[in-house]
Amino acid sequence: MLDTLQMFLFAFVVGLTGALAPGPTLVATINASVAGGWTVGPRVTFGHMLSELIIVILIISGLSTVALRYTTAVAVIGGVALIAFGLLTLAGSRHVSLAGNRSTEATVTSSPFFAGFVTSVANPHFWIWWLTVGGAMVIAGLAGGIFLACVFMAGHWCADLGWYTVVSTGIAKGRTILTDTAYRWIMTACGIFLVIFGAYYLVHLVIPA
Repeated sequence: MLDTLQMFLFAFVVGLTGALAPGPTLVATINASVAGGWTVGPRVTFGHMLSELIIVILIISGLSTVALRYTTAVAVIGGVALIAFGLLTLAGSRHVSLAGNRSTEATVTSSPFFAGFVTSVANPHFWIWWLTVGGAMVIAGLAGGIFLACVFMAGHWCADLGWYTVVSTGIAKGRTILTDTAYRWIMTACGIFLVIFGAYYLVHLVIPA
């Protein structure tokens, strides 16, 4: 069982992996930051957090009562999903580019919060992640009490808030804080971490500590 600090750090790295991945929420942040300033990142993140909070409440209020009866199956799904997302992250890290995520379409900057919420729930990757890795990790946290599940979400949201703030600040100042090379190295490191932790998670099921 992960303790409080381990859960927070694990959630932070897993959350960072999801935030780094190119997607509609990242595009919305980049486009809106040109006119909206550095605060766009936090505001988009808060909208994204609302969509995740709704899912977590559903998990805690209902799904967990069923899932906790099948902890082994949930753990297996979570471990396999971690490895799969890690491999996908490694594959995508070779060609990602912050500049390549700019859109030529007009962006509504009046409500970054709304943009964060809509781009999250409209993203298939968002639902796949929460139906596998996210759901499994929240349930694993619940096995140690509601506090540990909250710690997981805190770490996850800190990663989202930190990354999108860095992006919006860099774009608003007319430069990119992270180079594409650094971006790719961070994604590679996150991908390796997910594969290793997923493998550890599965081995731990076979050989309990």
